[in-house]
Amino acid sequence: MATALTILIAIAAFIVAIAILVGIHEFGHFWVARILGIKIIRFAIGFGKPLWTYKSKDKDQTEYVLAAIPMGGYVKMLDEREGDVDPSEKHRAFNTQPVWKRFLVVLAGPVFNFIFSIAAFALLMMMGVDSVRPYVGDIAPNTPAAKSGFEIKDKIVAINDIEIESMRQVRLTLLNEYLIDPKLTIHVETRSGSQASRSLDLSNTALLADEGDYFLKTGMDFWRPPVSSISVGKVLPKTAAEVAGVKADDKLVSVDGEKVVSGKFFSEYINAHAGKSVQLGIERKGDNIVLAITPRLTEYEGKKRGQIGVGLVANYAEEERKDLFFTRKASFGESLKFGVTETYDLSIMTLKVMGRLITGKASLKNISGPGTIASFAGKSALIGFSAFLTLMAIVSLSLGVLNLLPIPMLDGGHLMYYIIELVKGSPVSERVEAIGVRIGMGIVGVLMVVAIYNDLDRFTSWIAS
Repeated sequence: MATALTILIAIAAFIVAIAILVGIHEFGHFWVARILGIKIIRFAIGFGKPLWTYKSKDKDQTEYVLAAIPMGGYVKMLDEREGDVDPSEKHRAFNTQPVWKRFLVVLAGPVFNFIFSIAAFALLMMMGVDSVRPYVGDIAPNTPAAKSGFEIKDKIVAINDIEIESMRQVRLTLLNEYLIDPKLTIHVETRSGSQASRSLDLSNTALLADEGDYFLKTGMDFWRPPVSSISVGKVLPKTAAEVAGVKADDKLVSVDGEKVVSGKFFSEYINAHAGKSVQLGIERKGDNIVLAITPRLTEYEGKKRGQIGVGLVANYAEEERKDLFFTRKASFGESLKFGVTETYDLSIMTLKVMGRLITGKASLKNISGPGTIASFAGKSALIGFSAFLTLMAIVSLSLGVLNLLPIPMLDGGHLMYYIIELVKGSPVSERVEAIGVRIGMGIVGVLMVVAIYNDLDRFTSWIAS
């Protein structure tokens, strides 16, 4: 079972991430409105009971609020539609501003989310991104990859003339290009060092038909060198491993007398022995120790399995490690360029996937809600700062894209109204706005129901993991 500590970390990480990202979004609205001379009455992060309030000492006396439920926020501006406005301050009311000012204020929220993503990706690149070179591994027979002639240890160097360095770039670029045209040209460097091109036709392969790993659906996996040994990276508290006395950095030598040859072998053996005592042979600081451990019965994706609560680390020969693993790092200018490119590419890919969802070419299972975000937030926080910052960058740009959709209620819906106002020379009627709000609430409501359903469907699996 997932520990209470793990769940608390997930909740805390989710709250921190959402509070920061909502704060950045609302600060965009706030900052641009202030610059344009619009009076701000309240700047709030969260809803419900205020946990902290502060009123500025200037003439505007803006109220700053941090509320109990960190699932949103708002900037309340002076507006004649929401109450009486002193005639001396009418020129500072939001509704009296020319349409270009209102447009900029609304646009600023999503733009600040994109700016955060750019800055986060740039910072990650300056710090150094741990990466894996994209060698092709096992190839399943009668799959697109097999028909394309891929061979084990092919090194992918470009997809449709887009240069590739890492495994992560392969995954993102392949999906992005697939959403444009499912017929791809993959340039590789073979094991012998020669250059070759593979024509990968994914026309009859629905990569997004479910929430499974879309890369594996091509018929190939990434290559991993043979491991020299398997070690324990982390022992989760209050688990079978902790009770049995397993410690971090223990080298796994055997299980019930059988040599541990890979992390996969060890995991499958433990999965198959739920509730049964097994003899775990380990090496600790040069000493050989045998520990009795009983994997606890859990359930994942409807299947029963055993679990002891450890993270595994594959140890490779130094020569293989140098060939496979590397760090991507760049100067400030190159990192900033990377941040812009990464944010743009992921935003466009998000829009394409949304299009596939609308047309039914992608499964609704790909929609995630707050529960899934919390799960990933907790896991990334446990991994480290880089993983958590990466997640925040992705969620931030997703918020930016979502808020720009022309759906009434969202920023994009207001921007749509302002564009109509620019064209026709007058604002849309209150009746049209009221109808739009109902439509917007319906669309957002349906999306939330689907997202929460998917979260609940995943929750049982996550709570047992």
